[in-house]
Amino acid sequence: MSTKRINTIDSVCWRDATLTLKDDTNLVSRLWTPNKSGSWPALLMRQPYGREIASTVTYLHPAWWASHGYLVVIQDVRGQGGSSGSFSGFSQEALDTTETHKWVRALPECNGKLGTYGFSYQGLTQLVAKEGTPPPECMAPAMTGLSEKEHWSSDGGAFWWHIGLSWGLQLAALKARRIKDWQTWEILRRSLEDGSYLRDGPLLLEKYDCEGMVFDWLKRSKESQSNWKTHKALESWLKQPILLIGGWWDPHLKGILDLYKQSTLAGGNPEIHIGPASHLDWWEEVQQIHLDFFNRNLKDTPTKAPLKERHFLWNITNKQWQNSIHNYREGSYPAWGLVSNGRACMDSNDGQLISNSKGGGTEHLVHDPWRPVPAIGGHLSTSPGIKDRKSLDLRSDVATFTSPELTKAIHLEGIPSLQLIVEADQKGFDICVALSRINRTKDKVEQLSTGFLRVLGDQALQSQERKVTLQAILAEIQEGEQLRISIAGAAWPAIGINPGNDHQICKAPCPHCLVITMKIELFQSKLEILPLFSQKGLHDLRKPA
Repeated sequence: MSTKRINTIDSVCWRDATLTLKDDTNLVSRLWTPNKSGSWPALLMRQPYGREIASTVTYLHPAWWASHGYLVVIQDVRGQGGSSGSFSGFSQEALDTTETHKWVRALPECNGKLGTYGFSYQGLTQLVAKEGTPPPECMAPAMTGLSEKEHWSSDGGAFWWHIGLSWGLQLAALKARRIKDWQTWEILRRSLEDGSYLRDGPLLLEKYDCEGMVFDWLKRSKESQSNWKTHKALESWLKQPILLIGGWWDPHLKGILDLYKQSTLAGGNPEIHIGPASHLDWWEEVQQIHLDFFNRNLKDTPTKAPLKERHFLWNITNKQWQNSIHNYREGSYPAWGLVSNGRACMDSNDGQLISNSKGGGTEHLVHDPWRPVPAIGGHLSTSPGIKDRKSLDLRSDVATFTSPELTKAIHLEGIPSLQLIVEADQKGFDICVALSRINRTKDKVEQLSTGFLRVLGDQALQSQERKVTLQAILAEIQEGEQLRISIAGAAWPAIGINPGNDHQICKAPCPHCLVITMKIELFQSKLEILPLFSQKGLHDLRKPA
């Protein structure tokens, strides 16, 4: 075990320490503690990006946590940073987590109590362990999930093009840096800087990290759910105090909601905060939320009393925090029908969104891969969040359905789901949906939520019911405002372009991508808002058809 100490602001010190696993792999950690003798509860983060960074893109530096009376352990996972071994992604973490927890609890600086924190990859490492591993006293996973398909790589079967490729290339660059392949690092970095990764990303991953997780996800992106890995959190762990952090514009929000459901059904009582955040841009108070959680669960004299409420949700239109206030009974969800005279792609007054009414009419939507509809805002684009899509809705390849001006305010809390009957003239198509509000002066169309569905193979040629699940939402639509659904055949580069066949992986626009015409039958169309929470925990999310 190597040691190195340095004072920071005269109150905190650090050293590096090495855990040798049973297979002789060395995992290197950086330990931060108060600069005085004693032992403290531990906060552990296991991450692949370098212990020196310590996820400071979203969290305060370990010195801050240590200054509040904690041993902070930031560990480089197997094959990353200073740790030895070969990095293979999620599959390696369960066994290494188990050995790490035992080691941390035995450190001389640790009083035996252990909490975990971290987001994204660092969120998943908190949740997986070998069967029988004693649970930590508490966990705080953020922006993460357990299903490699549903929570990590795709929406409605559509691969996260921009997000997936950029993350895969980051991991590939870390691999190149580790083996001192500077030329490869420069190639990968430049592709992200100049945007060429959107076209060349698959080839770069195949050449420089063909065994990596993301390239595997890309290859399997048109396969069925049964061929994908869903990791398992131990039930005894899910019963422990859990702080769940999600963002309305984070692609992993479905994973956080699923963890809430799993914990609740296991008998746990999770605390959940869903705030005005994308994957990397969080709200300021989140650091104090973590500290209060750890103080309540890791210290003998917590600084705050137990929470009375467990749901903390940011209303994205009112811009204030509130608890969940709706618990819809089955069959009582808000619902709207879509109606068109066939001109919803050209006439913004034609497509209608009618409350508590059946839909009607037929719409033909043409997707031209030469000029695909671009993605803006939402949870998958290059610029996440609420965006004005008024100019986008004027395109002739976007069908819009707008409600009348509201006579009273409506509360939207839950998971929007759109039901349509769709067929295409090619063996593949995408349905890209946006839910927006139009302000009273009609000069803004604020996009609040987006959702996607990819259909491939012979079923694309058949007239079938399709269900598109959108990103969860909490918003208030005021009197005089309007609600709108927009439907397109692309959302580039949030998702790759559907080539119109089932033998090619979706890609950047290319000469082999086909023009696709979709026939949308509206007589059974329905937009409904399914609840975030119910008495049994989270409502069972409907899977896309």
